Amino acid sequence: MSAIGELLAQQPAGELTGVSCLAAGTDTIFAEAVLARGGRLEVVLPAADYRARKVRPEHAAAFDRLVERAAAVRTMPYAASGAAAYEAANEAMLGSCDRLVAVWDGRAAADRGGTGAVVARARSRGLPVTVIWPVGARRGRGDQESIVD
Repeated sequence: MSAIGELLAQQPAGELTGVSCLAAGTDTIFAEAVLARGGRLEVVLPAADYRARKVRPEHAAAFDRLVERAAAVRTMPYAASGAAAYEAANEAMLGSCDRLVAVWDGRAAADRGGTGAVVARARSRGLPVTVIWPVGARRGRGDQESIVD
């Protein structure tokens, strides 16, 4: 997605670290853009079973490639993926960054693990938030963002 690439181009590559949970869609696009810029990628996985239970076959190759290229991979202390694991991963991600980049349409949070909730938590902590929602973007399956360039 060009909007993420343009935003990251403003950062010196040697100073860029991106933190992502690698969900299909914009999390993956962000991680790929960080690496393309020459930045460092850190991955936060919600639970030990995340790859086996939540990564769909059409996303598996990209997921595995990004995990392999990551400078660090942290897995939250949950055996099974679920609401608590996603919230813990989001907390770890927020605790690891000095700025949140959110591809988000501004809709209220459907649950405490969604993009809207993460944006609200970041803002409540005084963490700078950059929201991207390009013209032509639309929501995909469920509440995950899907981007159309």
